[in-house]
Amino acid sequence: MIASRKSRAVGLFSGGLDSILAAKLVTEQGADAVALHFQVPFVSPGRPAGEARLKRLAELAGASLISVEVGSDYLAMVKAPKYGYARGMAPCVDCILYMLAKARELARQIDADFIFTGEVVGQRARCQNKRSLRLIEKAAGIEGRLLRPLSAKLLDPTIPELTGLVRRERLLDLKGRGRRRQIRLAHEFGIIEHAPPTGGCMLADRNFAARVRDAIEHDDFEPDSLDLLRPGRLFRLPGGARAVVGRNRRENEAIEALAREGDTVCRPVDVMGPVALLRARASDDADVAAVARLVARYSDGAPGRPVPVNCGGRELVVEPASEPEIADWLVAAKADAADEPDESEAAEDKENGNGD
Repeated sequence: MIASRKSRAVGLFSGGLDSILAAKLVTEQGADAVALHFQVPFVSPGRPAGEARLKRLAELAGASLISVEVGSDYLAMVKAPKYGYARGMAPCVDCILYMLAKARELARQIDADFIFTGEVVGQRARCQNKRSLRLIEKAAGIEGRLLRPLSAKLLDPTIPELTGLVRRERLLDLKGRGRRRQIRLAHEFGIIEHAPPTGGCMLADRNFAARVRDAIEHDDFEPDSLDLLRPGRLFRLPGGARAVVGRNRRENEAIEALAREGDTVCRPVDVMGPVALLRARASDDADVAAVARLVARYSDGAPGRPVPVNCGGRELVVEPASEPEIADWLVAAKADAADEPDESEAAEDKENGNGD
């Protein structure tokens, strides 16, 4: 081993507990660390958001922050992942390979010595077992230069360890899904603020995955069309148009704010009810009538009675949509055993994304 010297590193950073601790374990050995955060459109609510907060979390770990927004190449990866989906529509292995490729580019630009992540051996059954971790390192083209500080003692020594840039004895041997050791270590470091270990990637959720799958099948999976995937009930109408119907006041306001040129907004006239948004490449009267009937169905109008609905300034009096129509049009996860995660996947901890 050669004498240690100050090193430079790039780390994947979500702002979750594991990524903060990984960065701290690197910087407390004197390394300059850049925390690379990816703004992904499928992060669950409650995860770190906003440049100011992410910067503060990176500073807690002693790192500087670079935050980048993923582009159409990321969506292309989600559409057709080389290594498939771990759960739902979550391409976990391909996702981290995407991020590591970007980290590798940044490492070259700033002459960094190595890359690190907050991955923990066995934390996720399919993509964080030792075999998958070796595959990821090789596929990313950074063999020997990918450090996992939280589980380093369970893995083969890396080049930064062998050359003395990082002292292996000061790294950890964490494994599995538990978080007690991480939380204790965070307190020892004085790190109190971090995201709770809740679901990080909406693509792993069965119902959201169904929406993504529908968008891909209908060529609606583009950067400017992702806004309809999150709120309300999502319907695919017989003519191919999409409609989103709010379930509460908050969703109604959110849906109304999403309206853009060419969209049609519908709401009941004389009774309380949802706001609905119709988006289509070329909507017709049949689409508008269908959305009006959906609004009538979820309004407070008398069951089975016609309801007046305003659609884009035009008032229609329509019968509520029938239950078979609702079942046929609603985009939702199918009750199919093939769609269910296996027991180990269902039990695994969900702190997902950006290197956690």
